[in-house]
Amino acid sequence: ARTPGGGGGGGVSLLLVPCCLIQRARANVPRYVRARGGQVVLSAQTTDGKVNECTPALFRAAPTPEALGAMSAEAVAELIKSVGLAPTKAKNLVALSKQLVERFGGKIPRTEQELTSLPGVGPKTAAVVLSQAFGVSSFPVDTHIHRLALRWGLTDRPEEARPDRVSEGLKRRFPEAHWNKLHLQIIYFGREHCPAKRHEPMLCP
Repeated sequence: ARTPGGGGGGGVSLLLVPCCLIQRARANVPRYVRARGGQVVLSAQTTDGKVNECTPALFRAAPTPEALGAMSAEAVAELIKSVGLAPTKAKNLVALSKQLVERFGGKIPRTEQELTSLPGVGPKTAAVVLSQAFGVSSFPVDTHIHRLALRWGLTDRPEEARPDRVSEGLKRRFPEAHWNKLHLQIIYFGREHCPAKRHEPMLCP
C-alpha cells in the first residue's frame, strides 16, 4: 500500500522496522507486529502482493539485526528487488540495523524521539511502531485512511489534506482509547471495500 506524503528520495514512509529487527523485542512486541513489521517496511510505492513475495527470502537471510546489518546494501536490494525503490530501502534497512545494534542493543526504541533518530524513520513511521508494537495511542495515516477520511468528511479542514492534518482531525473526532483499533479497521475496510481504483459507491459511500 502506498502512503501519502512520504519522504523524498525513496525513504520508507510507513514502518522502517522489519520483522528481523523486531524479533529482538520478542518479549514485549505482539506476535502480529513481529509477523507483519518487515512487510510494511517495504510497502512505500509498492503493493502488498509484491511485499509478500520478497519478505520470506529476506527474513531467511537476515533473521536478526546483526545479520541484516552485516549484509551489503546490494545483497539486500537483490532480495527485495521486486518492490519499488529497492536500492534506497536496502540502504536504509542496513543502516538502521547497524544503529539498532550499536545504539539500542538490538532492541526497538520505545519513544518517538529515539525512533525518528534512526535512518529513514519519520514521525508517521514512529507512530505506527509505537501504536502497533507498544500500544501507545496514535492515529497514523496511510493512503487508505487519508482517502477515506477525506471522502467521509472526517477532517476539519479538507483544504489542508496533509496526512498530519488528517491525523489531527481524526484524533479530535474519536476517543483516544479507540485510535489504535480504528487505525487498522479503516485500513482493512479501505483495502477490501473502498479501493482508490474501481470504487463501488454501493459498497463504500
